[in-house]
Amino acid sequence: MSRTIQVGIIGFGLSGRYFHAPFLTVNPHFKITKVVERHRNEAEAFDPTIQTVRSHEALLADPAIDLIIVSSPNDTHFAYAKAALEAGKHVLIEKPFANTSAQARELLELARQKGLVAIPYQNRRYDADFLTIQQLLREDQLGDIVEYECRYDRFRPDVANSWKEQDTDGGGNLYNLGSHLIDQAVALFGLPESVSGDVRIIRKGGVLDDYFDVRLFYPDKRVILKSSMLTIDSSLRYIIHGTKGSFIKYGLDIQEETQRKNILPNTPDWGAEPESQYGMLTTPEGRFTFPSQPGNYHHFYDNLYRAIVGEKPQEVTPEQAIAVIRIIELANESSQSKKVLEFR
Repeated sequence: MSRTIQVGIIGFGLSGRYFHAPFLTVNPHFKITKVVERHRNEAEAFDPTIQTVRSHEALLADPAIDLIIVSSPNDTHFAYAKAALEAGKHVLIEKPFANTSAQARELLELARQKGLVAIPYQNRRYDADFLTIQQLLREDQLGDIVEYECRYDRFRPDVANSWKEQDTDGGGNLYNLGSHLIDQAVALFGLPESVSGDVRIIRKGGVLDDYFDVRLFYPDKRVILKSSMLTIDSSLRYIIHGTKGSFIKYGLDIQEETQRKNILPNTPDWGAEPESQYGMLTTPEGRFTFPSQPGNYHHFYDNLYRAIVGEKPQEVTPEQAIAVIRIIELANESSQSKKVLEFR
């Protein structure tokens, strides 16, 4: 039987307001009941039926809430998620899932013991470009992949006065954007044999890393994951070479941009990219425009619901959640030691 999952959100900034709330609002399986905001009432402005509370303790004390979304700064993820699990709540944690692989293992073991779902928010698995790449691989359009490169660049020459660029406990670009790129690679190719990293600060006045070049080594392919905060032309996203073809993709998925316009994700043609953003597939037969699959973050929440009610396993598996954090750790260690490190 269908049921409604009662949701509490810790934090209502960019992620809570523009990623979680719109999709939960239009999904009949979820109902946002309470949101923790320390000083503001943004959630009530979004939906007057949402109750604002001022502490995570008040949220966890509500026996009616089934799912807690941890959408607060990275240094709070582990503590809030652990408290939620101990209170018998399922948890959805903004990336990064945790700041260390030991923390990730502890959360997942606690969830296993209590029969609860603990999952990172890896919405970029449902971007138009990544869904299209999965289609290409399913259809064997590229053959055996020999090199896969993904970039997620921005041009932000001024260092922001925010926890993402100032807080050493979980801040920095590798934990931020790197979590997405690494998760996508692990979802496609599994666990690597070894990892190398070049993680740096390239902006004047920078406190935390704002550039990374992470390499994942597999027996038959190389995976290159890069991001820089000083890239004026940040449109390049993927370059993939295989034994049958190559695929090059420009342009970022349009869902975030659409959500920031206060458009709810129940509109027709949601996530459909303009043809100008379609990727190029090159094979021995020629060069072709390859239409993008529509981006659709709905799939993440649908899978989350089915995992909570026991209908289907979670698509972002516990093993993958741990692997992403472990690769971040190894990339940082590799950057300091100037060595390729075995994934372990």
